[in-house]
Amino acid sequence: MAPTQREIDDAATFEQHDTIEVEGTTLIEGLPGHGLVASIAVDQITEQLGLDLYGTLYDETFPQVVTFQEGMARDPVRVYAGTDPAILTLQSDLALPWQAFRPLSTATFSALGEIEEAFFLAGAPAQFEEERGAVTAVATTPDMKAKLQAKDIDLAADPGVIGGVTGALAQACHHESIPAAVLIVKAHPYLPDPGAAQHVIETALEPLVDFDIDTTELEQQAEEIQERMQQIAEQYEQMVEGQGQYKESRMPGMYQ
Repeated sequence: MAPTQREIDDAATFEQHDTIEVEGTTLIEGLPGHGLVASIAVDQITEQLGLDLYGTLYDETFPQVVTFQEGMARDPVRVYAGTDPAILTLQSDLALPWQAFRPLSTATFSALGEIEEAFFLAGAPAQFEEERGAVTAVATTPDMKAKLQAKDIDLAADPGVIGGVTGALAQACHHESIPAAVLIVKAHPYLPDPGAAQHVIETALEPLVDFDIDTTELEQQAEEIQERMQQIAEQYEQMVEGQGQYKESRMPGMYQ
């Protein structure tokens, strides 16, 4: 199929690459954010379900770059689609600047047809190790709130603000009365966190969406990252000890 373009006022341009029927679908957002939880989780979902490239989005506010994979150029912001189940995923290879939030959110809900429900993923820094992977949710409609409660997904108890591109997309759903939920996932405060991505798939997305995702690969990645973190911690400890020995040899009689 030759790509077709759809241009809407105040919206990014959508270039359609496939004729897959996308009416009445579930949208899952996987844009880069804290801990890369959304990106990691949605990459896994897109790959596991064998979703096809449905279209690309671009705008002058997006980073003016081309990304590539396996030697082939591609647009950074892409939409993938499948029919069994009816899923759309929104992904980006790069973090988007704030100027891009409105064009992207407008295009998402104008160019992609009727979206039945949407799920957005937002990472939040975990203060303690045992918090990592914990999920709380914010709903845009009473029906979505009831669905979250029926699936035993905790609602966010305290007032707060959801910012960034996820906030812009959730705001669009709120104003258009599209049933949507922001799934707020506690993740490692500094590193990409595939373990948190695994948890949000297993404890929130699988109960909410009609699919079954194998997260074994994410579990393995989490273990690898934990091992690297341990190595870094040991190297840092050795470095500090080495500096301490050096200081003691140069400055005898100094105590801490």
